[in-house]
Amino acid sequence: MKILIVGGGMGGTILANNLARRLKAEIKAGTVQVEMLSASDKHAYLPGLLYVALGRMAPAELYRDQASLLEPGIAFSVDPVTEFDLDTNQVKTRGGRTVGYDFLAIATGSRIWPESIPGLAENAEFFYTEETAVKMLGRLREFQGGKVVVAVGVPHKCPMAPLEITFMLDDWFRERGMRDKVELHYTYPIGRTHSLENVAKWATPEMERRGITYETFFNLKEVDGARKVLKSEEGGETSYDLLVSIPAHKGMAVIEENKLGQNGWIPTDRESLKMQGRENVFVLGDTTNLPISKAGSTAHFEAEVIGENLAAIARRGAPVRRYDGKVFCFIEAGSDRATYAMFTYTQPPDPREPTRAIHWFKLAYNQLYWASARGLL
Repeated sequence: MKILIVGGGMGGTILANNLARRLKAEIKAGTVQVEMLSASDKHAYLPGLLYVALGRMAPAELYRDQASLLEPGIAFSVDPVTEFDLDTNQVKTRGGRTVGYDFLAIATGSRIWPESIPGLAENAEFFYTEETAVKMLGRLREFQGGKVVVAVGVPHKCPMAPLEITFMLDDWFRERGMRDKVELHYTYPIGRTHSLENVAKWATPEMERRGITYETFFNLKEVDGARKVLKSEEGGETSYDLLVSIPAHKGMAVIEENKLGQNGWIPTDRESLKMQGRENVFVLGDTTNLPISKAGSTAHFEAEVIGENLAAIARRGAPVRRYDGKVFCFIEAGSDRATYAMFTYTQPPDPREPTRAIHWFKLAYNQLYWASARGLL
């Protein structure tokens, strides 16, 4: 039995390690093979980019060698897939290989898509790549005051990122004694400050307490860089001096090029995590089209379900678990405080009052992540 994992991010890495431990005896005996094809020899801790953009982490802290995170018995290659032939159970790689499989797991991730809004890429600051996070830090250091707008597009990776960056920007300006020179304004596409109702109920009074203004039902249509004005689909306008954006995301290009899903999101069964119409193809992490948060914990919980099911298939011929939509997200609330949201398909989140203890646990997790990627947490 050959299991092929395409993608070396959090979901793919946890799944590979999960399988290597569960099927250690079968891998040693040669009856099961686990192979990973990745686009990079480095593994990045992507949530840390938020801290890089605010000068709280250095870029070098974000990376580990991918091979060092993998259990023995996993065949690992830096040779990204370029073609999927699902009918023949094969993929083709950039290096010219044809790799077959019995079961395929696709965990290729997502990317920012600022080009979907005219003027956004040229005029906004982002923190979803090392390059853009470092650039944003430079712009913040130069900023002398004015109106800072946080503009949110959907869908995006990390559901709490819009709130976290807003509260952390509030801290940034307060710490530098210039909050009175800054108008901090937040826009959100629907009729509340967050897509999760209970999170919005917590966040809205927090914004009001801090003097952060907000505008809902603001779907960004265009950025007029010459006038420094945002235009919404609803007909509204808001000016800015510094624009920070959580842009809409899309799946990776290889998914679109192979026509596996619109905008790079693969249609996925919400419980089995199988690609719709395919019995031997699983999808996890940001790559799915599931209406749940695109977060590291989502990929983590999905990887555990897929790993247990593939191990059960290898040993008993049938899966044993269903994914319940479980997600866990820390929320940095500023002033060295944090809270969290935990929810499933049927159980909504209920954020608690932020505390310093949760904030420090969140910072500790920045280091514990590497154990998590190995599936040890």
